Amino acid sequence: MGWGRLVPFVILSYFLGSIPFGYIVGKYWKGVDVRRRGSGNIGATNVLRVLGPGPALAVLAGDVGKGALGVCMGQAVAGTVGAAACGIAAAVGGAWSIFIGFGGGKGMGVGSGIVLASMPVVALVLAPIWAVLVALTRYVSLGSVVISVLAPVAAYLLGMPREYVLLAAAVGGIALVKHHSNIRRLVAGTERRLGQPAD
Repeated sequence: MGWGRLVPFVILSYFLGSIPFGYIVGKYWKGVDVRRRGSGNIGATNVLRVLGPGPALAVLAGDVGKGALGVCMGQAVAGTVGAAACGIAAAVGGAWSIFIGFGGGKGMGVGSGIVLASMPVVALVLAPIWAVLVALTRYVSLGSVVISVLAPVAAYLLGMPREYVLLAAAVGGIALVKHHSNIRRLVAGTERRLGQPAD
């Protein structure tokens, strides 16, 4: 495999992942900077609290799409290695976007797109776990943290290529890093539940 051929697509995947759909939808659809409302996050959960379901769905679709597109580009160029490299780059862009001062989301939207495009069977296993946890506790962050930990385990147990196990570990690790404040609030019992209004 020629790494020189793959590098431009890795860079492109980072910039693609960096597109801050939460900020764009809030600012240019609703005239609201979601970084200054609710949790201050640009992800779909905070957009749902601040702006409602329509904008939140638009943000989720954009975030999932940019993760999936990065993986598909990499796969086309260099197989599983390319998919993993471009997927990780998209996840890094989503978490630390060059377009908004290296801020970003919590990594779940873009991560979902990455896993759906590279390992749909893993996504099928993790999605119900997330849904059940959120339904029972109404903590979106708890479901997100749990599946972030389980992603590489599921990828390994389901026989995914080692590049994809590494991809799942990287995407899950980024999400855990970005959820550090949520984890502290969960432990303290001060985390917002789904359906609670934004401040």
